[in-house]
Amino acid sequence: MPTSRGGRLPSRDVAASAVGAAVYSLALAVASVALPLLALRAGYSASEVGLLTAVSAVSQMSTRMLLGAVMRRYGDWTLVTAAGLVLALSNVMVAVSAAVVPFVIAQLLQGASRACFWTGTQTHVVRGPGRAAGTLATVNLVSSIGLLAGPALAGVLSERTPVLALSVAAAVALVGVAPTFALDRHPPFLALEDRPPGRLWRRPGVDVGCWGGVTAGAWRGLLGSYVPVALDAARQPASTIGVLVTVANGAALVGAAVAARVAPTWSRRAVLATITITGLTTAATAALAAHLVLSAVVLAVSGLAAGTLQVLALAMASDAVHREERGDAIAASGTFRAAALFAAPLAVAGLVVVLPLASAVAVVGAAMTAPAIALRRRAGAAQGAG
Repeated sequence: MPTSRGGRLPSRDVAASAVGAAVYSLALAVASVALPLLALRAGYSASEVGLLTAVSAVSQMSTRMLLGAVMRRYGDWTLVTAAGLVLALSNVMVAVSAAVVPFVIAQLLQGASRACFWTGTQTHVVRGPGRAAGTLATVNLVSSIGLLAGPALAGVLSERTPVLALSVAAAVALVGVAPTFALDRHPPFLALEDRPPGRLWRRPGVDVGCWGGVTAGAWRGLLGSYVPVALDAARQPASTIGVLVTVANGAALVGAAVAARVAPTWSRRAVLATITITGLTTAATAALAAHLVLSAVVLAVSGLAAGTLQVLALAMASDAVHREERGDAIAASGTFRAAALFAAPLAVAGLVVVLPLASAVAVVGAAMTAPAIALRRRAGAAQGAG
């Protein structure tokens, strides 16, 4: 991690990025638990909760597709600043009214906010000195402090009313805007004239980052939608639901730390392994929702794998391209992740029409292992062609 004062303290830019990520993550984590709980208490069905969550993912995916071009016109720090303001507005809207139209607009705003914040922050830190995996792990580690505290805070506040939790999340998001003014003002990316032909996401290394993002995104999408729903259906109290989601996020923090220590030569193998583990453990979450200890175990293992996967996938995508293409590579990986954020809850929403919730989550969890199979086949095909 870049340091100052003789290597004893983080640089101002790194400290600002880390603090901003922690505060933003706290606001987002509170909202991620409070939103489905508010929807359930407002009378929405489990299937409708999944559809509402998918709206946010569609917005995030659509926004990420544009951000590569946006960062060639505006500095990455502007995305981070705008994200905090938009997240605050999103939470205020749902706190005021849980009717369908405000709820949908709020989810659209939340998705755009997620896209701008994480693409902007991740792009910002990899433009500095040091290995991409290390700087990305630093941001993920510190942001996980917010992810740890947020669900538990949301659970406690939601015992009174989820509206209170969302109001607190809005206030925290506004506080998180302040650190963005201390970020280095990197210039917009340059457009390369000799850019390699073909689609960026198909390049070696970037493809691993993109497909790894699919499984990481599906895990995050289910953690923010059907995991709380399954736990609620199993009659777990709101405070317990918050703690269990915190367990998953805490394990993801450990996974981010593990990712920083994975040697580059082992990164691809680690991505394939964590894709498989994340999918299989996610498949078991709803079936074990009534068993507190077992739920904690599978959520912890899935979080550990997903946290490692997210950092390594992004790092591989960033390291595989020219420095002026890093914004595009991170945006591409993020687009795949956002697509999975949309597809996973939507798939469960469709399956619960004909299957019990536990079976629907199991099917989607098993499907989350597919990227590992696809990447192994691509590697085999490339070796055969060579």
